[in-house]
Amino acid sequence: MCRLLAVHDSRPFDIGSHVAQLAAIARNSREYQGDGWGCAWLEAGEWRTYRNIRPIWEDDPGRFGRTTLLLVHARSAFRNEGLDVANNMPFIAGPEAFIFNGEMRGVRIQAEGRIGAEKLFHFLRRFDGNHRGEGLRKALGIVKRRSRYIRAMNFVLARRESLYVHACFSEDHEYFTMHKWQAGTRYVICSEPYPGESGWTPLPNQHLEAHTC
Repeated sequence: MCRLLAVHDSRPFDIGSHVAQLAAIARNSREYQGDGWGCAWLEAGEWRTYRNIRPIWEDDPGRFGRTTLLLVHARSAFRNEGLDVANNMPFIAGPEAFIFNGEMRGVRIQAEGRIGAEKLFHFLRRFDGNHRGEGLRKALGIVKRRSRYIRAMNFVLARRESLYVHACFSEDHEYFTMHKWQAGTRYVICSEPYPGESGWTPLPNQHLEAHTC
């Protein structure tokens, strides 16, 4: 399963330092996280993206500049299928960006997308045109009812003005629990605490959280 990271700060921060942290997490993960990676960041109010089919720890985090909102995703492809850089997250649609970590089986929803995570993204965004979260909660309820089994459904759905963080898993609590670090103007969500750092709080299971950017 994948590893994900979201960072927001009202003051610009260095992108590369956070990419390097997720690279260390991915490289040392008990599951292989080397099926490519990607990141998306806000620049002049618009999403910019970078994707590479190589493992995140083999890339150069120094290639990036600064931003106030960042999403990063290191991929572990389900059953080694769909190994194509076009399948690397974050996925972008209009003002929204999306990263996902989990495994869902027997999902009966109709949505466009090359892989399951992309279909989930488009299904969720279809319900929340008011950008206030009510539609997102409704869509999640439908997805859960229409899925045979959800091993995990962790994601971050980002807009210029907000982040929605969802934590949900049915097994392997240690691996699928996401963590939050918040101090001052900095807000960070990650699959694991940064190596050697304290002050991280685990997110509860079956949790949906909104953060205003």
